[in-house]
Amino acid sequence: MAFTSTITETSVFGNKRVAYGTFTNTSGSTGGNIDTGLNRVDVMHLQQTGATAAVQGATVNETFPLASAIASAVTIVTFADAVGVWIAYGA
Repeated sequence: MAFTSTITETSVFGNKRVAYGTFTNTSGSTGGNIDTGLNRVDVMHLQQTGATAAVQGATVNETFPLASAIASAVTIVTFADAVGVWIAYGA
């Protein structure tokens, strides 16, 4: 079971830092931690892609705002082998 995520880009949007990227589950994996690179995450949006995206949506398994020593690691839950994109706003 393997979950991977990547940061595609980070930027500033108004007074918030923004990071976005992709996530991939393989070998039956159903989620994992997305390292956003942010010190605090106020909100995160997930969008599954591919042919199986309509089966079930990905969810964030956290309470926001997420501000701690591990704030950059946001846990998500998906159906098996889901792939998609994410965007997080924070500081």
